[in-house]
Amino acid sequence: MISQKQNKSETSNRSWMRYMGMASQFFISIGVFLAIGWKLDKLFVFSTPFLIWVLPLLIIIASLIKLIKDTSTKK
Repeated sequence: MISQKQNKSETSNRSWMRYMGMASQFFISIGVFLAIGWKLDKLFVFSTPFLIWVLPLLIIIASLIKLIKDTSTKK
């Protein structure tokens, strides 16, 4: 009986940590690509801040696709 409760608790903790890791990766990658876009906009001197919008948008799309693949049930 105790081992079943402990097993459920360990599974819950692993699941929780997995989602925390995904969220951290998501926010860090957005921040990194915002900084890269900002630097590249300064380097190429666009009339509007083009890359500071495009690069994070691409990362958000890629991260959502990865999130869906990682969290979907395996058949």
